[in-house]
Amino acid sequence: MSDLKEVPEEESPKNKGPHDPNEINPKLASDIHYWAGELHVTGQQLHEAIRVHGTHVTKIREALKHKH
Repeated sequence: MSDLKEVPEEESPKNKGPHDPNEINPKLASDIHYWAGELHVTGQQLHEAIRVHGTHVTKIREALKHKH
């Protein structure tokens, strides 16, 4: 028998959503990880888009859709 506590799926870090659904916080690794995956870009590409376009998700999504 294992001593590891099972984490419910909704609490698992891989399923953690963004800190704010409308803004990306570039200082939060969890936000960068979440939004990079959601937008299908690398963390570096996301940081560059944030630098140029700001942190609002709608603006970032619009800017990055041209990368596909």
